[in-house]
Amino acid sequence: MRVWDELTGQNEAIAVFRAAVAAAQSDDQGMAHSWLITGPPGSGRSNLAYAFASALLGGENDEATWRQVDARTHPDLGVLATERVIITIEEVRALVASSQFSPSVSRFRVMVIEDADRMTERTSNVLLKALEEPPPRTVWILCAPSEADLIPTIRSRVRSVRLRVPSVGDVAELLHKRDGVPTALAERAAREAQSHIGMAHRLATNDEARLRREQTLQTALGIRTVTDAVLAAATLLDVAADDAKAITEERDTDERAAAMRSLGLEPGAAVPPALRGQLKNLDEDQKRRATRSLRDGIDRILVDLLSLYRDVLLLQLDAELELVNSEIVGQLEKLAAASSPEQTLATLDAIATARRRIESNVAPALALEAMLVSARRSSL
Repeated sequence: MRVWDELTGQNEAIAVFRAAVAAAQSDDQGMAHSWLITGPPGSGRSNLAYAFASALLGGENDEATWRQVDARTHPDLGVLATERVIITIEEVRALVASSQFSPSVSRFRVMVIEDADRMTERTSNVLLKALEEPPPRTVWILCAPSEADLIPTIRSRVRSVRLRVPSVGDVAELLHKRDGVPTALAERAAREAQSHIGMAHRLATNDEARLRREQTLQTALGIRTVTDAVLAAATLLDVAADDAKAITEERDTDERAAAMRSLGLEPGAAVPPALRGQLKNLDEDQKRRATRSLRDGIDRILVDLLSLYRDVLLLQLDAELELVNSEIVGQLEKLAAASSPEQTLATLDAIATARRRIESNVAPALALEAMLVSARRSSL
């Protein structure tokens, strides 16, 4: 198996990284040692970063190295990934210190930072010093939605590779070949996820995730009054909370069980007072992850609503483009007939505003209520 086999829709980017690996193997000193992979959510930024890391550490066909990289256990791989709102300066300092070590089993030491856009300017400046003078066998790979999400001084010291949004067909084919998802379900999941690979996988393999998405759309379609909008906001928050809990609960349980085993305790046993401090950091990390997961869940709901009103607008304009939510075309046509394109555009703007407000720490309930009152105008 080649490390690039499970990537989809990114042939141009893969060609760039394969050329870099070939240059590295020929001792070409011209290979860039600092990279930035940018692209929209779900385009496969981190997947490509780890494929590149695996190829550098063991070659394109070294399955043992790929398994280690996939498990994040390779001794020459450093990873900084967070599910919290920001990456802390302490985390970056620790990774920078680790980057100074010489490779132990490979020709390179590879440092990957997922979601590098979550660094503050002060934290970014700590990383900047490492990018300016990296050790000769250290390669940095950063991932972010766009170059603009990083400070200019970091952008000037990395080679950027921009990913495109993969097609629905590419994502569906990946789900079918990699995960064994039936073709029809894979196509629907890829379309409803709007080519977001991770979300498409979840919709294709998780019945509850599909039901929560359906509930989101039906809740919005049922809004007729301001009271409906307020109640719908509460319903959507519950949906987001359930979605976030489903994502984090199993992982939290596994992490705590592993921590208990490392302390010599049986799962579910009482923790002696002397050992409670050792579990405190884990509890705090899990709480921060839950906060981030809830925010991500709310954003997924808003993206689904964008797809709903985008479909309505296409019907109103008689645009010959594929609908994201074609399974409910009858309801979409009814909504399109009951409102104008101007009203639908206003609702789309309101959803975009709600996303910005929530990202700026406005209370989600208030942001959703204001947005759904606008959606009510398109439901009259």
